[in-house]
Parts: sequence; C-alpha cells; structure tokens
Amino acid sequence: MSKAKTAGERATASAESALETGTAALKTGLEKSLKTYDAFLGYGKDTAEAVMKSATVAGKGVETINGEIYSYSKQSIEDAVTATKAVLGSKSVHEAFEFQTDFAKSAFEAYVAELSKLSELTTAATKDAFAPFKGRMQAWLEMVQTSRPA
Repeated sequence: MSKAKTAGERATASAESALETGTAALKTGLEKSLKTYDAFLGYGKDTAEAVMKSATVAGKGVETINGEIYSYSKQSIEDAVTATKAVLGSKSVHEAFEFQTDFAKSAFEAYVAELSKLSELTTAATKDAFAPFKGRMQAWLEMVQTSRPA
C-alpha cells in the first residue's frame, strides 16, 4: 500500500505542480494581454487626438487660403474697374491701348504672384496638417514589437 500511496502522492503533487504552472502561465498571459490592450487603447486615443488636431489645423489653413483668394479677387475686380474707367476715359485709341496694355501686364504679374503665394500657403497648410501624425507610424511599430509574443 505504501507504493500505491507514494504513487498517489506523486500523481497529486504532479497535478498540483501542473495546476500551479498553468495558473501562473494563465496569469502571466492575462497580464500581458491587458497591458497590450491598454497600449492599443492608448495608441487609438493618441491617434484620435492627432486626427482632431490635424483637422483643426487644416481648417485654419483652408480659412487662410480662402481669405487670400477673397482678398485677391476683390482687389482684382477693383483694378479691372479702374482700368475700364481709364480706357473709356482715354482721349485717343493709342492712349486706350496703352492703358489696356499696362493693365494686362500688371494683372498678369499680380496673378502669377498670387499663384506663388497660394502655393506657399497650401504647402504650409498641408505640412502643418500632417505634423500631428508625425511619429504615429513609429509608435505603432513600437507597440506591435513590444506586444508580440516572445
């Protein structure tokens, strides 16, 4: 009977050891899963904040560009009206032609300058709008690296 008791004790000890090992592994796995879940939630929160900040900056950029277009359009119309009055008030065809030529030249130069300015504003607005996303890909890669199984 002593052998049976010893075999039973060994089986019980082996089962207890397996149960303890399994419980420890389950606890470790669960803790790691919770940490990974928290990391994913944190990443999602940070990304949502980056999206909101980017949208705000993009909206301000669009507002600036629209203001510049409005200002240019208003000035362009005023210049056209002034030039039309000068052409209509000219005393000769030659004088009218000179007014029209001067107006066309200045209008073209203003247009080119405005395009350059709008290009700079658009580039700056785009750069500023994407700035909040800087580092999000690196943060994703780091999170995935730290959360993958060993």
